Amino acid sequence: MTKLQRTGLTRRALLGRAVAAGALTVTGVGFIAAPNAAWALEVTVITPAQMATLLQMARDIYPHDQVPDQFYAVAVKGYDAEDKKDFVATGIAELDAAAQAQGHADYVSIGWEEDRVKVLQAIESSPFFQAIRGGLVTGLYNQKEVWPIFGYQGESFSQGGYINRGFDDINWL
Repeated sequence: MTKLQRTGLTRRALLGRAVAAGALTVTGVGFIAAPNAAWALEVTVITPAQMATLLQMARDIYPHDQVPDQFYAVAVKGYDAEDKKDFVATGIAELDAAAQAQGHADYVSIGWEEDRVKVLQAIESSPFFQAIRGGLVTGLYNQKEVWPIFGYQGESFSQGGYINRGFDDINWL
């Protein structure tokens, strides 16, 4: 099936196009705002374009349609640091080069999630990809505000365990 034969858009595909089209608005030097949400992200060391790439990359590595973008932004905010500036710039250049090798302008301009995943697979053994993927495990899933989305109630020991607290009430599996 070619891209032209595809008729439906998933939320992630639409998000990818929105990011590529500038839906994350740069409203000032180093400031990214989501025009349809009540959150914004200020970057001080890396560029807003680099942060938009990290956000898209985070969504593609751990895709959860039900998790709002603001939680992904919190998860990658730690890369906006002086000691990570060169690492991020080099890694994104590598990611964009992999996208160009597959016929795209750069990573965030790829409209289809499936195509972005192919680019990520091309660099998955790189230190940059592994660092971002590994950082997301704790950066995304350790946010207590995300836990209810997945039905996780937090640690159970201090509350007597899960046996009498609905250990089998998860409805998203």
